[in-house]
Amino acid sequence: MKVDIRNIDQLPEVARTLLAAFPDDRFFAFFGKMGVGKTTLIKELCAALGVEDNVCSPTFAIVNEYSDRQGAPVYHFDFYRLKSLAEAYDIGYEEYFYSGAYCFTEWTEKVEELLPERYIRVEISEVDGVRRLEASPSEL
Repeated sequence: MKVDIRNIDQLPEVARTLLAAFPDDRFFAFFGKMGVGKTTLIKELCAALGVEDNVCSPTFAIVNEYSDRQGAPVYHFDFYRLKSLAEAYDIGYEEYFYSGAYCFTEWTEKVEELLPERYIRVEISEVDGVRRLEASPSEL
């Protein structure tokens, strides 16, 4: 899946399209430079899932837990401040990653070796103010 995002108003539709493109997948790993819009898109994905909580980057907490419209958990990770893989083990990443719940990860490259066998790799890049989103299944 490839989408060019020229305006922030497109994000709700992009989020719905991304979820619909991978209806059986629950793990979405985001890659992209700082400021490219990873957190903003994750907010829209959560909204599309019916999350009513305040969705924000869990930079200091590493993981935030929200509830979708059915009350199921939705996990949002930000590994930016992670200093070592030991910290991912300390938070019990396996319980989250293999829970079957939606997981959205930012700064995924810091924990890439811990990812499940199958996940949706979402890469966001920016050129001249246009964001390019590319999403595809990755199997390690």
